[in-house]
Amino acid sequence: MRIIPAVDILDHRVVQLVGGVPGTEQVTLPDPLTVARDWESKGAKRLHIIDLDSALGNGHNAQVIRKIIESSKVPVQVGGGIRSTEVAEYFLDCGADRVIAGTKGLKDPEWLRTMSLKYPKRMVLALDMKNGRIQTHGWKEDSPLDLKDVFASIAELPLAGVLFTNVDVEGQAKGIDAGAVREFVTRCPHLTIVSGGVTDERDVEALERMGVEEAVVGLSLYTGKLNHNAIWR
Repeated sequence: MRIIPAVDILDHRVVQLVGGVPGTEQVTLPDPLTVARDWESKGAKRLHIIDLDSALGNGHNAQVIRKIIESSKVPVQVGGGIRSTEVAEYFLDCGADRVIAGTKGLKDPEWLRTMSLKYPKRMVLALDMKNGRIQTHGWKEDSPLDLKDVFASIAELPLAGVLFTNVDVEGQAKGIDAGAVREFVTRCPHLTIVSGGVTDERDVEALERMGVEEAVVGLSLYTGKLNHNAIWR
């Protein structure tokens, strides 16, 4: 299974938040480009870059993200506030391997269809779940959409995958919710990229047993609870 380090950017810094709530920073590092290069030098095979400012409607970090993409020797996937064709294509044109869309993809399924057909296997739909409900707008709003209906609507699209973030355990380094992951992976018609709660090698092993191929990990990598030497050996 591939472990992908998360580089979440807020106010031009790399942060790790609890449940995506600003002000709950568990990790703060000053230079996103340096952080991204450091993970690559340590053996990461892919980078996961999220623009939290853009997701929350507080500006953007497009310039530094472009620098990360252009300087990286491994594939980079980018998300956070990608709610237009122009922004998605900006990052794709920069060389991003994948672009992650959440709110826009859910609220405008025809846009997601058009983009996935134009850029097959390069668009990822983000499905952020909290208390069993789909979240939008940077985890600030409940969506009325039913997960079953969303899965049915995307089943035939040439997506690169679906990013499942369990907000209930995100950023806490207390372990995954194995039941929630298993249910999601079993139902999802695409590759599931799991995010939220991956804390140690036991979580990694549990995900592997479920058939999960990719997982995004943040806090436990930054704090050393999950040893990068063990997972990228």
